[in-house]
Amino acid sequence: MKTANELWENVQQEIKNNFSETVYNVWLSNMSLVSFDGEKAVIATDEFRIKIIMQKFMDNIKAAFETVTGFDVDVEFVNAEAEPAAQNSTPYDDASDDEEATFETFVVGPSNRFAYVAAMAVAEKPGVSKNYNPLFIYGNSGLGKTHLLHAIGHKAQELNPDLTVIYISGEEFINIIVENMRNKTMSSIHEKFRNVDVLLVDDVQFFAKKEQTQVEFFHTFDALINDRKQIVLSSDRPPKELKEIDERLKTRFEWGLLADIEAPDLETRMAIINRKAKAIELELPNDVVEYLAENIKNNVRQLEGAVKNLKAYSTIHGVSINLATAQGAVKDILTGGTPTPVTVEKIINEVARAYGADPDEIRSKKKDAKTAKMRQISMYIIRDMTNLSLENIGREFSDRDHTTVMHAIDVINRAIATDSNLENEIADIKKNVGE
Repeated sequence: MKTANELWENVQQEIKNNFSETVYNVWLSNMSLVSFDGEKAVIATDEFRIKIIMQKFMDNIKAAFETVTGFDVDVEFVNAEAEPAAQNSTPYDDASDDEEATFETFVVGPSNRFAYVAAMAVAEKPGVSKNYNPLFIYGNSGLGKTHLLHAIGHKAQELNPDLTVIYISGEEFINIIVENMRNKTMSSIHEKFRNVDVLLVDDVQFFAKKEQTQVEFFHTFDALINDRKQIVLSSDRPPKELKEIDERLKTRFEWGLLADIEAPDLETRMAIINRKAKAIELELPNDVVEYLAENIKNNVRQLEGAVKNLKAYSTIHGVSINLATAQGAVKDILTGGTPTPVTVEKIINEVARAYGADPDEIRSKKKDAKTAKMRQISMYIIRDMTNLSLENIGREFSDRDHTTVMHAIDVINRAIATDSNLENEIADIKKNVGE
């Protein structure tokens, strides 16, 4: 009987026989067998390659195992780069720690310099200045807020390893509160979050309508501020624009320093592309860098994703990197300066998310007041943001008549004329639909 190592050598050879030398060397050569129990093989490689391998090569790898063993083998991939962290404690308490998100890898430009400088000051001397506590960083999705929060955590821990630093997303915080309230173990949560030196909370806009979470965070906030501990928060909008959040919390969010991040200018976008390309050992011609920077304007994550896609595309297809390659590789990412396509499904999903409902309920024939209101809002926004006729809009909602759609639009028009909260809610939904 073959040992696991011998089996793996045979599987590797089988894989190698089925691919060109270039493809094998780039994507498959650095895989290593972690374990094999006779039914499942666990294979380790880096995170970037895992995504490509699972999309492009998984069937070939399973076929290679079947050829060598004579039976089907389940294959699971794990991140080789993350394995050491599983054996040691993370740099700070954060289950989603991004080791690349440091101040050194953050590309600074006019759109984010103030937030960067403020974040650096907090990381170097957390809790020292009342003027920086809390630090509230806000801006649209994908512009670097999360990167700065992680960078603060890494730098603060690097300068003072004895600090207790916690990063948590708003959604994770909500889930923890709900779970511990259900289990009546809130004392452990108080111990965890009210005795840290630096608390980093991402996307606090998700606290909206979560009354118990807001109450808990209010007391946590006060406990930390009174002990001169540092709080850093992020959101997609400034505190005054946060809907369904207690006024006393919004007031506290404004106690310290507000720092906004805007979309990067052309030069900053080019610098981001060049940094990411260098990090993954990819050489890009200047015209390709300019093409990407000119067409992806409002989202840093999309810029970085485009560079990754470009490397994968050129490697898999064995083509050189030029302007034509770039246009083909990232055509699904680029918007070409036009808005993201607005669909009925996207609108209904966003209305459902805003009101904590199921999209299928909005499309259904349910007639309760809450569902009817969500359905009317959806019809109103669809009419405003798409070219669909009244008849076609009605068909999206269990084949309702066009007169029902007209009535819904009229109801919402009259309602927003006297209800500024509803007007703001609809504006937020439309904004999210358009992103």
